[in-house]
Amino acid sequence: MIKLGEMQQLRVLKKVDKGVYLIHTDPKDKVFLPAKEVPKDTKVGDILTVFVYRGSKDKLFATVKRPKIVMGEIAYLRVVEISRIGAFLDWGLEKDLFLPFKEQIGDIRLNGRYMVGLYLDKSNRLCATMNLFKVLRTDSPYKVNDVVKGIVFSLKKGLGAMVAVEGKYLGLIHEGEILKPIRPGDEVEVRVSHIKEDGKLDLSLKDAPKLQIDKDGEKIIKLLTKNKGTLPLNDNSSPEKINRMLNMSKSSFKKAAGRLMKRGVILMNNKGIELINSKTKNKN
Repeated sequence: MIKLGEMQQLRVLKKVDKGVYLIHTDPKDKVFLPAKEVPKDTKVGDILTVFVYRGSKDKLFATVKRPKIVMGEIAYLRVVEISRIGAFLDWGLEKDLFLPFKEQIGDIRLNGRYMVGLYLDKSNRLCATMNLFKVLRTDSPYKVNDVVKGIVFSLKKGLGAMVAVEGKYLGLIHEGEILKPIRPGDEVEVRVSHIKEDGKLDLSLKDAPKLQIDKDGEKIIKLLTKNKGTLPLNDNSSPEKINRMLNMSKSSFKKAAGRLMKRGVILMNNKGIELINSKTKNKN
């Protein structure tokens, strides 16, 4: 079956002066590849990798070019025209990609670049949407603790940052995990902390728990060393003060500090924490 909006391998059924006709299996289900796109020395029966879309008059066409976006992916595309019915985007093909008004979010400007995905409308035409929830997939191959990259595409108060993982899969960084300001469009490296039953990914900007504690501990020691061995932080310090000084949550601070105390690296009292140096160890 020939699929719209996807790169696929099709077989050459017939050659004509203006190009070739391609099929998947059913000869009745064919698509036209113009002569200027046909690789040199192509023969009937050859397999070509092509992208299929609707051209003028809604006819199916194939191209050997890979557009800037295919089904199941997202990409930043530039607005090349704004009309009464919506906007048109440059996606690397002769016919521009249509972004309907109902699929737009916020103000759309000529030559502006916007993050969009592909979908098929009711007329079976390829269109763009800025509502990425309807195009991102939930069948990722990832496992818990896998480190992945993604693009933040939405911020929801009380929930967190929505992320397009590897440009294909839907993920969420919970609000409590966000210690630095992030904005839509930011690229992030995250760890898969949980996979929900519906396949959506919970993401963390932190490393796996044990490794993160070690990294947070290193951060505390570095700041202690820089601050002559003391810091005015302890279990009673406010989350805001801890975040301001160490850029970590109070929970992370307590875990890391507790680990350092068990290892005999620091002491904690009412005034704060103190780095135990070799002289202090010798006295004990």
